[in-house]
This record gives sequence, structure tokens and C-alpha cells, in this order.
Amino acid sequence: MSLDATDRKILTALQVKGRMSNAELSDKANLSPSACHRRVQRLESEGYIRNYVALLDARKMGLPTTVFVEITLQGQADEVLDAFEKAVARIPDVLECHLMAGTADYILKVVAENTEDFARIHRQHLSRLPGVAQMQSSFALRTVFKTTALPV
Repeated sequence: MSLDATDRKILTALQVKGRMSNAELSDKANLSPSACHRRVQRLESEGYIRNYVALLDARKMGLPTTVFVEITLQGQADEVLDAFEKAVARIPDVLECHLMAGTADYILKVVAENTEDFARIHRQHLSRLPGVAQMQSSFALRTVFKTTALPV
């Protein structure tokens, strides 16, 4: 299925405020509530909408420190990549893990309370990841821009 302009209006509105009522959403999309509800159900069933979540404030949750960790593995064999990916997925402080093209094999986005907490995460988790040859950590000084909304 391809997205039409109405689908795009619905997706854009839901990315801004995922908890809006169907009546409010139908107003924004210029649809009747029943037609809007059917469209949302279709967008969900076809996988355009994967889930609805609450976005928490990291500072209020006591995790104001963001660290980007570049990881180079000892090799690129499938079993090395698989072992690394399974292990890193079990670390609760890692929010994102991306397989990269370039100098590093992976980049991780890690949250921590402070530098001491990151040292604990590094010591207890990151340094024990399988197949790691080298790690380089960069601390974010300030978040200039952050969004979860995709261009629609």
C-alpha cells in the first residue's frame, strides 16, 4: 500500500501527540471519526505504526548523561557479529546500537547518571562484550536537537 495525503496527515499528527483522541485526530485529518479510525487501524495492521510509547525525560529519570560509544570488533564473521549483537541487546543502559560503515563497526547510544555511572556501565557491561578489539567513548555536552518524528 502507498500512503496518500490523508495517511500522511494522520501519521504526522500521531508523531506529535500519540495520545490524541480519535475525534481530535479526525479533525486534523479532515475525516469522519469512523473513517479516521479505519485508516489508523489499517496503518497499524500494515506496520506503518509499530507501537505507541511514552517518551520519558532522561533528566527527570536521573539519566542526564548521553555517551556515544564506537566499537571496533576483532573480526566481521557472522558468529562474531551475532554474539556481539545478542550481548549488547541485554544491556539496559544502551538505548541504540547501529551496525556502521566506516571506521567503527558499531555505534552505541548509552545513558548514564554521570561519568562515574558510565564508568560502572563500561566496567560491568561494555568491556565484557564479545569480540571487541577497541572502544572509543564520546560524551555529549548538550543535546541541540532531538526528535523521534520521521519525515512523512
